[in-house]
Amino acid sequence: MNRSKQALVLGLSAVLLWSTVATAFKIALRYLDVFSLVCLASVVSACVLVCWLVAQGRMTELLTALRNQPLKYFIMACINPLLYYVILLTAYDLLPAQQAQTINYTWAIILSLLAAPVLGQRLQRKDLVAIAVGYLGVVIIATEGSFHLGAIQSTLGLILALVSTLVWAGFWLANTRLQEPKDVALAAMFVMSCPVAIAYLAYGGGLAQLSWQGLGAAVYIGLFEMGVTFLLWSQALSRAVNVARVANLIFLAPVLSLVLIQLVLDEPIHPATVVGFALIVPAILLQQRDA
Repeated sequence: MNRSKQALVLGLSAVLLWSTVATAFKIALRYLDVFSLVCLASVVSACVLVCWLVAQGRMTELLTALRNQPLKYFIMACINPLLYYVILLTAYDLLPAQQAQTINYTWAIILSLLAAPVLGQRLQRKDLVAIAVGYLGVVIIATEGSFHLGAIQSTLGLILALVSTLVWAGFWLANTRLQEPKDVALAAMFVMSCPVAIAYLAYGGGLAQLSWQGLGAAVYIGLFEMGVTFLLWSQALSRAVNVARVANLIFLAPVLSLVLIQLVLDEPIHPATVVGFALIVPAILLQQRDA
């Protein structure tokens, strides 16, 4: 199998796994509170990423990163996974899965707003058009096409879903300044999140009501939202002959996710979600054109 086919197989595998995450979030939240879920999944993901580096004989890279810059990685860990996933999962807890997951994809749009002052980039006309079109899609989804504030199922949930995009875009920009390889940096963040996660689970009552369903859901999310899937995706991009072609596979994930949301969660997909999604994706693609 040549590199191009390897990249396609790895990319599609990552997309298929990511498409299950919105459904997994909602199922997991039936059995666990948000903090317990984030903490358990973070520990699982840390184990996966450390095992990956051990298998590659690169554990010294992780230890060097943690020894040289422990405070930096602790701060980054507090942002991702801890803060980001607490905000995101709380939004999922308050909103229908179809709304939370589709709005979450607008992080790529807000990235351009943050990149302008942080990276010294100028906002172009296409960026402004993309922002307007993308957030029109958000309004349609949130109000189920009525454009009435009273139609919003949870104002707090909507605010948190939007804040999660801001946090993730900010984290992404900060991550571009890291000199370590992406897998080493991510492993360092998850390892540094473990003391906080374990302390909460041990002393915050996170394990008191733990069921096998909750544990299974947390392990699944730790594996396939935070850990294994990231490795598959990064390997796909590193092997790709045409990176843009592989990167665009990511837009299959929310489509497949909507199908799973309806089939598994029995959550009817509102026509407004489809319309909003049909605005958000072209807005993101417009921003990426000639980027």
